[in-house]
This record gives sequence, C-alpha cells and structure tokens, in this order.
Amino acid sequence: MLRYFNYSEFDSPDVQGSGQLMDKTLLEMLDEVRDKFDKPIHITSGFRTPAHNEAVGGKENSSHLKGLAVDIACNKSQDRFDLINCLLDVGFSRIGVGNTFIHADIDQDKTQGVIWIY
Repeated sequence: MLRYFNYSEFDSPDVQGSGQLMDKTLLEMLDEVRDKFDKPIHITSGFRTPAHNEAVGGKENSSHLKGLAVDIACNKSQDRFDLINCLLDVGFSRIGVGNTFIHADIDQDKTQGVIWIY
C-alpha cells in the first residue's frame, strides 16, 4: 500500500491503469523517498508503453518500459540536491539529472552506481 502516491500517477498516458505494472519495490522505495524529502513529488513519467516511449523520444531499452523507472519533476537546485540525497539514501543507484526532472531507476540489467545528465 502506497502512502504518498496513487498507481494512476504512474500510468502511461495512452493506457489507463498501466501504473499497476510498475515494479512494487521501486514504488516502495519512492514512498520512502517522499517521506524523507518531506515535500510533494510530481511524477512526470512512470510506466511507458512502446508507443508512448517512442512518442517521447525514449531509448529503445528504456527502463520505463519495464516499470523500473520514474521521472520526477524538479526545477530548483536546492530541491535537486535534496531529492538526489533522498534517492541515494533509500538505495537508488541509477540517477539521471535533467533541467526540469530527475530520472531514477532500479534496472539491475544496467550499470549501477551512476549519475548522468541529459
């Protein structure tokens, strides 16, 4: 049971209910991040269907396709710092930093211990 999120927040825009396909471990970790961050977290991308992933220019092997990744809206440098610390604290080891969002995933098929920029 999630404390801070609804599954619909993770839906691919083209398939209602697809947020249910998100990895449960990732969602539990994200709930813990939200608790530590102590501010609302807005998910801009969770689960993606292949069609939606292509439409937004996602990578062919995107972790969003497996329900193993989220993008979180983040525009302020202090929030970015705090959010990354919270993500690291709960065990995320794959983080991407964009101008307006932070990507976090738990895809074990990919290199761990990385932070990249978009």
